[in-house]
Amino acid sequence: MNINRVIITGNLTADPQLNTLPSGTSVCELRVAVNGRRKDESGQWVDKPNYFTVKVWGNQGENAAKYLAKGRPVAVDGRLDWRQWEDQSGNKRQSIDIIADTVQFLGGREGGGEGNGGGFAPSAGVPVDQSDFQANNAGVGSVGSTSSASEDDIPF
Repeated sequence: MNINRVIITGNLTADPQLNTLPSGTSVCELRVAVNGRRKDESGQWVDKPNYFTVKVWGNQGENAAKYLAKGRPVAVDGRLDWRQWEDQSGNKRQSIDIIADTVQFLGGREGGGEGNGGGFAPSAGVPVDQSDFQANNAGVGSVGSTSSASEDDIPF
């Protein structure tokens, strides 16, 4: 079995770019810089940025374009996608992009955040289109439900 999963946290290097395909589907492109630390020739630790293109589809992409801006810290969970094309000069080009499943806002810049110390802030995330999910109306384990199990039935 193969696994294609990537999680990154970093800062947007540009404002999001929202496009709409002829089918009407929205796609938002984000550029995210992620710093890594490496030793240079002198043995000193230095930050080395890596830059990633992230594509966010549908309603979540529209929300990312609406609420995100250059410099905002984000967390992205998604998968890698390799693509190849020919440029106008006929040269073959290739790119590896991240196709986002979720994009999460992190604390804001220069004290404009929510004081979460750079951690995940669930209330500040890009809303996810949850139209494919149905509510669970089974009532199992819900408050006020009646249960016939006694304390003797619990295995611990």
